[in-house]
Amino acid sequence: MSSGDKLTIETPEQTPLEFPLAGIGSRFLAVAIDYLLQLAGYWIIFMIAILVFSAGAFGQRASQRAGLWALAGLIFLFFALQYGYFALFETIWNGQTPGKRWTHLRVIKDSGRPISAYDAILRNLLRLIDSLPTLYAIGLITMLFSKENKRVGDYAAGTVVVHEKPFDATAQNWAQAATIHTEVVPTVQAAQLTMEELQLVETYLDRRANLDPAVRWGMARQIADRIGRRLNIPGDARPDSEKFLQVLAERRRSMARFR
Repeated sequence: MSSGDKLTIETPEQTPLEFPLAGIGSRFLAVAIDYLLQLAGYWIIFMIAILVFSAGAFGQRASQRAGLWALAGLIFLFFALQYGYFALFETIWNGQTPGKRWTHLRVIKDSGRPISAYDAILRNLLRLIDSLPTLYAIGLITMLFSKENKRVGDYAAGTVVVHEKPFDATAQNWAQAATIHTEVVPTVQAAQLTMEELQLVETYLDRRANLDPAVRWGMARQIADRIGRRLNIPGDARPDSEKFLQVLAERRRSMARFR
């Protein structure tokens, strides 16, 4: 479900996750960066072609065959760079290209899950349609009429592009775990944690290793905010949401064992 400039996803644990949708401007900035990198790749291919075809005489039959193979290889590299660049990076970088990584954007599924190689290939095969007749006209029109800023490739693959907090900052928050004291979760507050909330926290802790970093951070923050508000634990007392949930669950379990 999309609302304004956000995509809201209801998890099986009944915890809504909100993802800020990437607008046209930020997406075109990411594409512009990627195109500059592609142009650099084309230039390298062009220089290789000059070196190959000026290396020797092609009058002999063997040299002619070598030249044809070299030409075929260069053509393959050109098309691989043209059509495989986006799909390859979005597959190996979990929904990001260099341009998207630079602008902190990521492609995810409508469900909030990471995209697969099939999704990356499908959405980028249709990039040709989005770019017609020129300057991404079809893609731009489609995004203008879409609540989730989707182009044709996004509709086909069931994907959406979202903003994400830089993972370096997220990792830095997680790295603060050693500095967070268990006193932020007094026993009296841990005792107020309901069994449903404990089950929600433990489900997250069990699943966190398999979650995309952006989803993992967002889910931890939203669960911690929900429980923290009810237990009257302010946000500045729990800067590391994941550690807060872990300590909370440990205290609640230990209390149950000694009852």
